[in-house]
Amino acid sequence: MPKMVFVETDGNRKEVDAPLGLSVMEIAHLHGVDIEGACEGSLACSTCHVIVEPSWFGRLEAASEDEEDMLDLAFGLEETSRLGCQIVMTEELDGLTVKLPTETHNILFD
Repeated sequence: MPKMVFVETDGNRKEVDAPLGLSVMEIAHLHGVDIEGACEGSLACSTCHVIVEPSWFGRLEAASEDEEDMLDLAFGLEETSRLGCQIVMTEELDGLTVKLPTETHNILFD
């Protein structure tokens, strides 16, 4: 089974099994990683914001315009920021590493 690594806000690296076809957000929830995902992957918030390790960023499909719009609302946006609900695990992403931002901004409950 493919693996992926979450770098938590305290710097702890958590390697987990990453079932094919699940999103990074779903994989995080499966393993108790602290990603909110307030809109449950419907691309209506930015609470599943992750920062993709630069060496992996170019391997991802390009972000959609809707994802880019939601990313504009994310706290701590970086060049390799993506929404975890929009990255779906494939064999090619075995080893994917993402960092959790220090904060999230939940526009659904402000």
